[in-house]
Amino acid sequence: MEQLYPWMHLVGRVLLSTPFIMGGAMHFAQMNSMVGYATGKGAPLPKVTVPLTGAMILVGGIFLALGWHRFIGAGLVFIFTVLSSTLMHAFWKEKDPMARMAEQSQFMKDLALGGGALFMAYYAGHPWPLSIGG
Repeated sequence: MEQLYPWMHLVGRVLLSTPFIMGGAMHFAQMNSMVGYATGKGAPLPKVTVPLTGAMILVGGIFLALGWHRFIGAGLVFIFTVLSSTLMHAFWKEKDPMARMAEQSQFMKDLALGGGALFMAYYAGHPWPLSIGG
């Protein structure tokens, strides 16, 4: 069983990182629609924050998946999830019950992912199996 632990660690890192890597790439691939979405949500300076947050989660996700510069990667992902949950998924502002429920679901997802990022930051100073950072 213990021989599975390094692989479980690697698969867990890749699974947690994938939404951030793909999301970061989408920030750039669909910049105009992402800026429009952020504008509609009232995000500050969307033409600046969309590429900035895209870079944050792309780099953070790659760092976590590779196990390289782990604390920085986890920090970037955590900061993004806090910003995303509070600015983009403010369910308490929604009047429509269906929209409120959808935004609350996204808010909770971001909280959970942020918690995962904090766990990864906590363990960043310990050895990570099958990683570039050791």
